[in-house]
Amino acid sequence: MKGFLGTWAGFGADLNLVIQIAMGIALLVGAFLARAKRYAAHGACQAAVLILNLPMIALVMWPSFHERVLPRLPSHLWKRNYAIATAHGVLGAVAEVFGLYIVLVAGTNILPPSWRFKRWKLWMRVELGLWWLVLLTGFVTYYIWYAAPRLH
Repeated sequence: MKGFLGTWAGFGADLNLVIQIAMGIALLVGAFLARAKRYAAHGACQAAVLILNLPMIALVMWPSFHERVLPRLPSHLWKRNYAIATAHGVLGAVAEVFGLYIVLVAGTNILPPSWRFKRWKLWMRVELGLWWLVLLTGFVTYYIWYAAPRLH
């Protein structure tokens, strides 16, 4: 099915891009909630974005990466479109796993005290910065794969 953003992308890639941008904005809103000391709303906002991202990864991003990038990776890593997509995938996996870790530390008592961090602001800011880096590399990946002018 053709996408709706006027590029070579399909509907799923276009929808994913729009949802990812909305989630990035929601994470900024969540950061402002924390600054306003509304920690419960902050936690709910950040956790919702993190959980919503899981099906996006499973249904859109991983299948695309698995089909289009992974098989060609060993011999094409030096090419711009494969390098950016790989960086996006690796950084995205790190951001998602780290975000899940933060949710476990902040919202549960599952992890032992020795596995918990103390410097909340630092690690939350690291995660927010990492997420935005992933969003940026995702946008560049989308542009390179679907929107950049095609040379014949």
